[in-house]
Amino acid sequence: MTTTEFDAKAADSGAGATAAFLNKQGGAAETPPERVSQLATEVLTAVHDVIRRHRVTYPEYDALKSWMIGVGQDGEWPLFLDVWVEHVVEDVNNAHHKGNKGTIEGPYYVPDSPVVSENGKGTLPQRADEAGTPLLFAGQVRDLDGAPLPGAKIEIWHADAHGFYSQYAPGLPEWNLRGTVVADGEGRFEITTVRPAPYMIPTDGSCGKLISAAGWHAWRPAHLHLKVSAPGKDQLTAQLYFPGDAHNDDDIASAVKPELMLDPQPAADGNGETVVYDFVLDPETR
Repeated sequence: MTTTEFDAKAADSGAGATAAFLNKQGGAAETPPERVSQLATEVLTAVHDVIRRHRVTYPEYDALKSWMIGVGQDGEWPLFLDVWVEHVVEDVNNAHHKGNKGTIEGPYYVPDSPVVSENGKGTLPQRADEAGTPLLFAGQVRDLDGAPLPGAKIEIWHADAHGFYSQYAPGLPEWNLRGTVVADGEGRFEITTVRPAPYMIPTDGSCGKLISAAGWHAWRPAHLHLKVSAPGKDQLTAQLYFPGDAHNDDDIASAVKPELMLDPQPAADGNGETVVYDFVLDPETR
């Protein structure tokens, strides 16, 4: 039986996100024991304080244990952490930046997407009948002094017009709506794609159980994901959003910032939309 993106399951998506994370170079082995002890102790102390202040019962404690086991079995720890925790980690780590604001990477990044550019222009891989409003995304990459950054690399990925990501939903081509564009000699780029849709994070797994039990919603506003890099500069990870989305103000991942809002305009040829957004990168820090 043929499956499509509409047959996506939280467990399959979670397993993919977990596998992708485990393939990354982690920093745990480089963290001194004193730092591990400090952070672990303070996190546990905060949990203990919540238990004491709210007089948590054994049935509530057992429900927590059961839910945490379920998150692991569903492979949803990357989803949980990226949705509810990462935005604070990002704020702390990039507070020194004077260039563009960034935001969370999220759980659906896949490295080494195909290079699709020529002279700074490229079209993201997509199906012949790809649904959605055509979108031309253009801009320039510069340094803090305003000098262009020739050959800057723009990695871009996003959901399709139904809210699904390739490699995390069945039936989609491997690199659908994922690609890397290399800017031209003036740091300029033009990327042809389609406008993504808002979507709910998976709700048929343990994260969905938490959302339901707490009476929250599961929606993320429509957005483009990007990683922008150049030699000698800090890599910028960002998401760019579209005005008027119902969940720009209450994104479940708390990742929307005013500086990340796009300004779509009708395309010159009347077919779709055009957005212009420039990137300013900070010097590399180590």
